[in-house]
Amino acid sequence: MLDKKIIIALCLLYGIHSQAQEFIPLWPEGKKPNNNGRKVTDSLFNERIWRVGTPGIYAFPVPKSDNKGTAVLICPGGGYERLSHIYNGFEVARWFNTIGINAFVLIYRLPHQVDLVQRQLAPLQDAQRAMRLIRANAAKWNIKTDKVGVMGTSAGGHVATTLATHFDDVSSINDSLDKSGYRPDFMILVSPVISMGKYAHPGSRKYFIGPDSTKEMIEKYSNELQVTPATPPTFMVHALNDSTVNVKNSLMFYTALLEKKVNASIHIFPQGGHGIRLDDNPGSTDLWLNLLEMWMKEMGFVSPIPFK
Repeated sequence: MLDKKIIIALCLLYGIHSQAQEFIPLWPEGKKPNNNGRKVTDSLFNERIWRVGTPGIYAFPVPKSDNKGTAVLICPGGGYERLSHIYNGFEVARWFNTIGINAFVLIYRLPHQVDLVQRQLAPLQDAQRAMRLIRANAAKWNIKTDKVGVMGTSAGGHVATTLATHFDDVSSINDSLDKSGYRPDFMILVSPVISMGKYAHPGSRKYFIGPDSTKEMIEKYSNELQVTPATPPTFMVHALNDSTVNVKNSLMFYTALLEKKVNASIHIFPQGGHGIRLDDNPGSTDLWLNLLEMWMKEMGFVSPIPFK
């Protein structure tokens, strides 16, 4: 296993020399579901996305010689107000590339957008469609269709856990991608927003639930209450001193996974704050990427032999 400092440095190399950041729209023209006809344009400011007119994925494929056959759909955070697609997305994707894993950064519609009929459905629809798109193109990217997982940081963790616990098909549009599966094979959560209840992150709850803050809606999207035996194996990291998202979000979700006998691993570090960084973390928190890589190998999601 490469030293983590070397891996982080290699991320920059991959950023320069790989054919990453190809943007692939999720929906054909005029087929975007949950749209009320109002026009929304993409809005980018201060390296964050504030409105998403064209949902899609940025593809970070791995060269065939290094490809392990595994893929991860990365859901950036931003409190459902914006998308931190570079810090929570591109940088993480490049790290995955250095260990032979294909990565795809999801640019999902935000619940506060005026073009939505049902605000809470949009991120899940985009996430389901992205999973289908990845699996439908598995041969092109040398991906094994049973090794496609999802990762989410902060509010992106809520998108990821919604994808992994809400199994109703909300993304079918009667095209060829409908035949591909949208359920993730594994899940990775970093400082995740999980609950919309007592320990909810106030900003995420405000922008996601909005005026629909009924008891039924809060329980429906408190994903610790939606875990089933079909929820995929999960790796979780959180910092005890996270002042943005209460660590009990992770603890409640982990407890629910245990109760449903879902294979799960959790690491609560004393320091690291919110949205634990890729490197230069305090103390033991700096081990989290090594632990993640080892867990993926241990669980059989990454083979030491390149995909043939």
